Amino acid sequence: MRSYNRKNDDLRPIEISRGFIEYPEGSVLITWGKTKVLCTATVENKVPPHRIGIGGWLTAEYNMLPGSTQSRKPRKTGGREQEIQRLIGRSLRQAVNIDELGQRTIYIDCDVIQADGGTRTASITGAYVALHDAIKKLYADGLLDVMPLKPYLIAAVSAGIVNGEVLLDLDYSEDSAAQADFNFVMSYRGDIIETQGTAETAPVTEEQFMQVLQFAKKGINEICRIQQEALNEKA
Repeated sequence: MRSYNRKNDDLRPIEISRGFIEYPEGSVLITWGKTKVLCTATVENKVPPHRIGIGGWLTAEYNMLPGSTQSRKPRKTGGREQEIQRLIGRSLRQAVNIDELGQRTIYIDCDVIQADGGTRTASITGAYVALHDAIKKLYADGLLDVMPLKPYLIAAVSAGIVNGEVLLDLDYSEDSAAQADFNFVMSYRGDIIETQGTAETAPVTEEQFMQVLQFAKKGINEICRIQQEALNEKA
């Protein structure tokens, strides 16, 4: 039996709380099963050297707090954290026309408060909502001439093969036993922005991969509905 009595193609419960802290232009606490991530979007009126005179920029940082796992995690950024924060930055740059931001940088910070699998997918999903709020605030305050947000939501989800079965949204116990695991970043239309996947114990057949992809598209559709419901609420 899976956590939360889920079927193979079911997500864990997801809750998105906007305006979670006061100071950033956008902030979200996303709770995804037992995984909890604080996502913020902060705007600064400067850009890195390669964007001077061209337009804005978006970059991301990701960290797991010391108490987020069963044994204390030291405060440091290693190869895993760097890989995930680059994934978050690449994914969210797909959501906005950065040339229309002016000479501004949006910093996305994703801090994992509690981890039970899927921290990168929760980070991308929550950070999109924080980014959306930050850009809407810039536009409402008259700091942008045009709305740079692209007309689609972006979310992420995991899927994998455990004990020969394709599963959507792996928690830690499933991810640690997976024969293969994948992460998908997609738009609400099902367009693929990025895919990460590894076969741990045996190659994945084309039939298995197509079922993994089908499950991921179903999950993204449900996640984007949750994002939209959160955005429709007053922060």
